[in-house]
Amino acid sequence: MMRIGLISDTHGYLDDAVFKHFDQCDEIWHAGDFGTIELADKLNSFKPLRGVYGNIDGRDIRSVYPEKNRFVCQGITVLMTHIGGYPGKYDPRIQEEIQNNPPGLFISGHSHILKVMSDKKANFLHLNPGAAGKHGWHKVRTLLRFSISEQKIYNLEVVELANR
Repeated sequence: MMRIGLISDTHGYLDDAVFKHFDQCDEIWHAGDFGTIELADKLNSFKPLRGVYGNIDGRDIRSVYPEKNRFVCQGITVLMTHIGGYPGKYDPRIQEEIQNNPPGLFISGHSHILKVMSDKKANFLHLNPGAAGKHGWHKVRTLLRFSISEQKIYNLEVVELANR
């Protein structure tokens, strides 16, 4: 079993509470818009980090993290990208890959809107952890925690950090 902490859209701000909420996690996944490489390095020194770059991220982050990250965790194929949309409204840059090679779990960020949705047509789960940073129009900073085991996702939790 793997315990995952999912975060996105930090925009250079890392709340100290993230470390408390992700303390029992095995890995942290960041769905883009880190804001600074120092923030990524701080997360990576705390727990193993997987991530993708976002539209605000510079060359330093883009040289370390890809635009799309496809990997397998506990038997589930995960596809993560920053600008991906959601079921019924996927971004054109990801639409074909989702249709031709659907993952078991699709993760995106960018919208600053927390979403947990099933894509019933393609039979997978979509997660967007919302935004954990202070920049943007969201009102509450959020992240997600969950476990993956035996090709299933368990114990999905929404964590509200604080108001923006």
